[in-house]
Amino acid sequence: MAVNLGSSCLAVNKYEVTAQFQHECIPQATLGMDVICQAKSGMGKTAVFVLSTLQQIEPVAGQVAALVLCHTRELAYQICHEFERFSTYLPDIKVAVFYGGVNIKIHKDLLKNECPHIVVGTPGRILALARDRDLSLKNVRHFILDECDKMLESLDMRRDVQEIFKMTPHDKQVMMFSATLSKEIRPVCKKFMQDPMEIYVDDEAKLTLHGLVQHYIKLSELEKNRKLNDLLDALDFNQVVIFVKSVNRAAELNKLLVECNFPSICIHSGMSQEERLTRYKGFKEGHKRILVATDLVGRGIDIERVNIVINYDMPDSADTYLHRVGRAGRFGTKGLAITFVSSASDSDVLNQVQERFEVDIKELPEQIDTSTYMPS
Repeated sequence: MAVNLGSSCLAVNKYEVTAQFQHECIPQATLGMDVICQAKSGMGKTAVFVLSTLQQIEPVAGQVAALVLCHTRELAYQICHEFERFSTYLPDIKVAVFYGGVNIKIHKDLLKNECPHIVVGTPGRILALARDRDLSLKNVRHFILDECDKMLESLDMRRDVQEIFKMTPHDKQVMMFSATLSKEIRPVCKKFMQDPMEIYVDDEAKLTLHGLVQHYIKLSELEKNRKLNDLLDALDFNQVVIFVKSVNRAAELNKLLVECNFPSICIHSGMSQEERLTRYKGFKEGHKRILVATDLVGRGIDIERVNIVINYDMPDSADTYLHRVGRAGRFGTKGLAITFVSSASDSDVLNQVQERFEVDIKELPEQIDTSTYMPS
C-alpha cells in the first residue's frame, strides 16, 4: 500500500504530531504493520518508530524485543536518547545502545547483567555481539532501520544487516525510514518485508525543505578560508554546522577557526568514541556555536538550534547534499544553506541537486535579509 500525504497536526500522549504522515503512519505501525517511510529531514520520522514500538512492547526480563540499526554511533546514541525520553513513564522498559569504539566486554557484561528490552546500535557491533551469543535476537518482534538507504546501498553494511536479520524470528514487524529513498533502493527494502505500508511524503522533487534558504558561492579553493571568516562575521546564527570532505580538513579548519577566536569544535571519525560523543553532546547542549564536521553527522542528527549549514566542501552527491542541509530548518523552521563551489565537479553536483529536487539555488547576494533565515 503506497500513500502520498501532505500535513496536519494532532497530539499523541503529549507528543505533538506535526505531519500528516505521522498521523497516518503511527496508528498503522502501532498495529504491527511493516512500514517504509520517506519524509523530509526534520519532520519527525524517529517519533514514528519510537512511539509505535513503545506502544506495542511487552517487556520480559532478559529478552530483547526491539532492535534498531543505524549507520553511525552518534545517530545510535540520539535514537537511544529518544527512546529514553518517550519512555519516562514506562519504568519497566530498559533501553541500551551498542556501537564500536567501546570495549566490547562492557557491552557483554551489560547484556548479561541488565539485558535491555530495546537495543539500538550500529550493524558491526550488533553482529559481533550476536555472533558471540551475548546478544540473543530470538525474541525480537520489531526490526527497524533508520537511514535505511545508507545501510542497504553499502554492500558491506547490507551483508551485516542481512545476517542480523536472519538471526531474528520470521514473524516480526519491520520498519525502514529515510529522507532519501531512491526508486532503486525501494525494492531492496521490500525484500525484508511482507506487504509493507509505503509512505512517500511528496515526490522526490519536493524533498527540499520549505523554510530553507539555499545559496551558492563561486570561489577558488584558496579563497574559502577568508570567505568563511567573512560569513561567520556577517551572518546572524544560533548554531552553524560546516561540512568538509575529510578528517584532516575538519581538524585543520577547526584549528584555524579557534585561532581566529570563533567558538568552534569539530567531530570526525579519527577521534575516540568517547571524545566524539562528548563533543556531540556539548554542541547539542549549546556550549559551542560552530561545529566543523565530516558527513559523520550529515544524516539524522537533530540539533534544534542549528539554523545555518555551510558546505565548505561540496558533497559527493545530491542525496548527501539534501541530508546535510537538512540539519538546518528542522521541522519546517527557517534556515540557511550556503555551498562553496570551487570546481567543475562541484558545479556538476549543484546542477544535479537543482534538477533532481527542482530547486533554484541562486548565488549568494551581497546582502541577505536576516528575517529570511533566522526564526522570529
